[in-house]
Amino acid sequence: MENILVTGGAGYIGSHVVERLIKLRKNVFIVDNLSTGKMKLINKKAKFFKCDIMNYKKLDIIIRQNKIQSIIHLAACLSVGESQKNPRKYYRNNVLGTKNLIKSSLKNQIKNFVFSSTCAVYKDGLITVSENSKLFPKSVYGKTKLLGEKNILKSFKLSKVKFAILRYFNVAGASSSGKIGQITKGDQLFKNLSIVSKQKYPQINVYGNDYHTQDGTCIRDYIHVSDIADIHIRVLNKIKINKKSIILNCGYGNGISVLDAINEFQKQIKKNIKIKFLNRRKGDMEQIISDNKKIKRYLKWSPKKNNLTWIVKSCIFWEKKIK
Repeated sequence: MENILVTGGAGYIGSHVVERLIKLRKNVFIVDNLSTGKMKLINKKAKFFKCDIMNYKKLDIIIRQNKIQSIIHLAACLSVGESQKNPRKYYRNNVLGTKNLIKSSLKNQIKNFVFSSTCAVYKDGLITVSENSKLFPKSVYGKTKLLGEKNILKSFKLSKVKFAILRYFNVAGASSSGKIGQITKGDQLFKNLSIVSKQKYPQINVYGNDYHTQDGTCIRDYIHVSDIADIHIRVLNKIKINKKSIILNCGYGNGISVLDAINEFQKQIKKNIKIKFLNRRKGDMEQIISDNKKIKRYLKWSPKKNNLTWIVKSCIFWEKKIK
């Protein structure tokens, strides 16, 4: 059986990926420092190592001793807002941590490497972006992810390692099983709306209502976490078979504004959500939507959860379950 390492496997997306791999009877190893990952999200059938990807020595031992063949690298700092305030933390984790993984992958002759990147690497104002669109990150988070991409391209170019760079758009929702979802609070809109939905008099902060969009709020392309997890599995299988590296956008190609999302939550909870408009946050993009023709063609992929109502329902159901 294939030995697969998932960094950040105790996190929101990582736990979904691990669940899929376990169902496929893979030997799964998790590396997570639990700074945002949670013990309760760790699959009991995977082998867990509490380890920071900045600890090269320990990381290298784990990869070598467990004869890891493929790595799915999800461990990262993810908040656009926080990245603007603490750029050193983001450079350290997202750039230097990724370099450690690359170094160990080359040393231990890893065969496949899947990297979670972001649509934040693209230039703001392009609206719909393909994989060939101009790269010009607005946020520190986007800049660190683009540096990670460049290090992968440069380091693996002359090696036998096959890689996939997955540029996520905004991930939301919870698993169909109801067993795993997003726990950590941050600046993710759907998580914050899920939290306030449990309140008697819900209120949400909206950062900026003066953008050049149809309702003045930011527009994002939201993709259900189950579809993102499925993409990882299928992409890993594909690069193993055809022995070619790839860069892919991971989104539905649908633009949803902040107010669109709020309205859908209001419908589901049958309550009004009071909106407090605040100033724009530095680093936030105005609107960005995925051109997903390449991933549809490459994987013969059609999303299974491409429905705002379903995404919101799964968020609310999960939030009611967690304490």
